[in-house]
Amino acid sequence: MKLLVLHAHPRLSSSVVQRAMLHALSGLEGVSLVDLYAEYPALDIDVAREQRRLLAHDVIILQHPLYWYSSPAIIKEWQDLVLENGWAYGPGGTKLAGRFLMSAISTGGAEAAYQHGGRNRFEIGELLSPFNQTAWLCSMAWLSPFVIHAGRAMAPAQLSAATESYRDLIVGLRDGSIDPLSRLAPGYTLPPHFAEGIVR
Repeated sequence: MKLLVLHAHPRLSSSVVQRAMLHALSGLEGVSLVDLYAEYPALDIDVAREQRRLLAHDVIILQHPLYWYSSPAIIKEWQDLVLENGWAYGPGGTKLAGRFLMSAISTGGAEAAYQHGGRNRFEIGELLSPFNQTAWLCSMAWLSPFVIHAGRAMAPAQLSAATESYRDLIVGLRDGSIDPLSRLAPGYTLPPHFAEGIVR
């Protein structure tokens, strides 16, 4: 399968974890890396271009730090403009049917903070539920997110191991050694029109 990684970090030069995640995927055949802030510094998204990118890939990965329990602003702008009614959802909007959507995120806090009773009160899957619903509305499968917690506090060897796990996941999805349907988020039910897009 072909994978599209849409990366968003407004201050990538100061990032530790996100840069390490990108480095782990650098040079992988069949994996397209797109830095949204680099391509659209004024947030002037080229909708037709982005739609063509989506149609050319099977798995779409939104990679970003978790900002205020969501994503950096350009991800939302991208969604608002690119996922058009009649194209991605709504009457006749099945262009993305049969594809897969996944979040690959980093958090500043430890995993224990993202639990019921923890500092942030909700689990990661709950905080990412708008992306879950976006996948469902667009007739896509929502995969369990890949998360690196508190990466800045990791020793270099720990961070390297975490990003290597990310690379292994991406390579496995690309090569078919990991069935994406085996990585559906817990409780996720495939949307009604998902199967319409399997044969493309």
